[in-house]
Amino acid sequence: MLKGFILGVLAVLAALAGAFYVVMFYGYFPANADARPPWLEKYVATRALDAVIAKQMSSKPNPVAETDANLVQGIKLYAVHCAVCHGAADAKPSSIALGLYQKAPQLAKYGVEDDEDGVTYWKIYHGIRMTGMPAFRQSLSEDEMWKIALFLKKMDALPPGPEKVWKAVPSAARTVPTDVKKRGAE
Repeated sequence: MLKGFILGVLAVLAALAGAFYVVMFYGYFPANADARPPWLEKYVATRALDAVIAKQMSSKPNPVAETDANLVQGIKLYAVHCAVCHGAADAKPSSIALGLYQKAPQLAKYGVEDDEDGVTYWKIYHGIRMTGMPAFRQSLSEDEMWKIALFLKKMDALPPGPEKVWKAVPSAARTVPTDVKKRGAE
């Protein structure tokens, strides 16, 4: 009886392994960026990301003081390094953002103000594997990454000076030149 049960379990595991092999190695699992991801992929990726951030994130508060100068520097760093994927104040995606999988959230629309400082910093520092989110730890200083995190934490309630700078960040959204629009209408 026990031997039959064990053989049954092994047969089921072998069948699952065979099915996995067929799906993965014969092109049935979508790997293209414009395909809808399977629910299992989304579930596993989300849970894994949440778990690793919870385990590794800094629990200390942002060490950068909330001053207009630091917010403005955070905005300027965001404009150079982040706006192409995460958008400017108009929350319109660029052509790069439109083609990304995973979709980059347009942070002026779907911000991270409620996230803990350590979560946002972790994402900037480490990036997120198999998305378009790069790790900035080799290209930005710790202070610069914390300034971006500070801006993102306060982006929905900026003081007037930084708010003006934020609104002046050029949109990364794709615009169609007028002459192309006219040609398309003909």
